[in-house]
Amino acid sequence: MATSFLIVEGDLLQQPVDAIVNAWNRNMIPWWLLLPKGVSGAIKRRAGLAPFRELARAGWLPLGGAVLTSAGRLPFRGIIHVAGLNLLWVGSERAVKLCVHSALAVATKHHYRSVAFPLIGAGTGGLRADRVERIMAEAIESADFDGEVRLVRYRVMATD
Repeated sequence: MATSFLIVEGDLLQQPVDAIVNAWNRNMIPWWLLLPKGVSGAIKRRAGLAPFRELARAGWLPLGGAVLTSAGRLPFRGIIHVAGLNLLWVGSERAVKLCVHSALAVATKHHYRSVAFPLIGAGTGGLRADRVERIMAEAIESADFDGEVRLVRYRVMATD
């Protein structure tokens, strides 16, 4: 298997991929009680509620677990939601690695050829972005995924 790995700057929701990854809260708190920020908030605004309703049906997620939902109104084949924070809402190297491997296993199972990740644990999780990037790069490069993986550094792109 051959993984093509890219680090890009831009908007996760504008990547030309089969699936995107969303760092989620393990379903300990119902989605409708949360006011998601960051990636989850952007997905909710643009995809609609359908992916989050599907995610709720999955029940409690173990740390590093992954669940596939539809993409709602987004142009992807699916959204892979990963449980990247512990019960105290803190990220860790172990959680980030587990999330990468779980998400890529889901992508492989569903025959996705391309996946885009945000920096898992770098927002609410409190990890430094440069550290998360290194951890994720190592996990992606060691994974058995036959396709393209994009690690997206969030950046608002200027429009003309």
